[in-house]
Amino acid sequence: MRIWPILTLALLATTARAEPLTYGGALSMAERSAPGVRAAALQVQAARSAARAAGALPDPKLSVGIENFPISGPPAGRFDADDMTMARIGLVQEIPNRARRQAAAAGARADIGLAEAEAQAAAREARLATALAWLDLAYAEKRLAALDQLTGGLKGLWEGQPASIASGASRPAAGLEPIRLRARFEDMRSELVAEVMKARADLARWTGDPSPSAAGPMPDFQIDVVALRAGLETLPPMALRQAATHRAEAGAAAARAAKRPDWGVEVAYGRRDPMFGDMVSAGVTVTLPFFATHRQDPLIATRTAEVGRARLELEDARRALAAALERDLAEHDMHHQQWRRSVDVLVPAAEQRAHLEVSSYGAGRAGFDDVMEALTALAEAKLEALKREAMTARDGARIVLTYGSSR
Repeated sequence: MRIWPILTLALLATTARAEPLTYGGALSMAERSAPGVRAAALQVQAARSAARAAGALPDPKLSVGIENFPISGPPAGRFDADDMTMARIGLVQEIPNRARRQAAAAGARADIGLAEAEAQAAAREARLATALAWLDLAYAEKRLAALDQLTGGLKGLWEGQPASIASGASRPAAGLEPIRLRARFEDMRSELVAEVMKARADLARWTGDPSPSAAGPMPDFQIDVVALRAGLETLPPMALRQAATHRAEAGAAAARAAKRPDWGVEVAYGRRDPMFGDMVSAGVTVTLPFFATHRQDPLIATRTAEVGRARLELEDARRALAAALERDLAEHDMHHQQWRRSVDVLVPAAEQRAHLEVSSYGAGRAGFDDVMEALTALAEAKLEALKREAMTARDGARIVLTYGSSR
């Protein structure tokens, strides 16, 4: 049993429920509904909310206790027997040094930049994946329709082959050729039906439409090589690495700030027996980084090395992005030339060959096998031209949506 009729029925059933979706509409829907894009937006919101507290003083501490309570001698166990016994309540406020607070604020700003870069990357990923899925669906449907039209035109030719064998115009073994050619086209149709179904599944993933259908004109991708090369520094991969560098620099600043003293203040009120009177206490604390060689300095060295690594990764990302752009441009140029070669050379040559073979067959100078092979080659040339056009369009989408402006 052949599988492609089953796939065709599934395709037709899906198409009946599909909603037309233009290229621009698909991208807009993906930007609104893609879970990854929405999750990244919430991460930006969380980072901005957390930044409001960065660099602020820590919460004050409430201190409660009993002081100078006697546990031996004649006043042992009595609250009113010693004039120094009192119930104390106080507030303690720690004050990290200014450099430490500034480093915390810088780290929070870097986290916002990192979240925003990730959101931009998620949006670009959604747009690119949606664009490629839409193009795959549109061209697969276009190639499937062209294949059905070409197969319909060749069906009578294939079925007419046995008559030529009966008349002696063709060899008996040639009767197997239509079977082989038909099987080849059935295989191609099965592949195209599967491509349509896979592209529809991919498009549904990004748009949320359970059964989308491509509609409207094909997009025209204008590639400005100079602008693309000049805009590499503004792309999400670079923004991610820049934000990571800023985060590492903030960590290094925080490590250096740990060598500076932190302060603290405390105010307490002491309640004693009324015959002795109450008391008020105040004090100041300061950290003493006496052992920086064994504590702060190793951490500073670690954070400084992380800054160096982040800057090198930034440069590596810059070079990788530039190289990727040049590779994609070269591949696009190759696919564009191949597509134009199909349209301008291969398809016209196949059409001319088919015309000549038909004319020769009518004049008795060519066999039926030659005509059938020429017409079959023409059908394959037209399908190959559509395939190359689809590859060129995919390259254009990848270049524009990966390296171009986010608009």
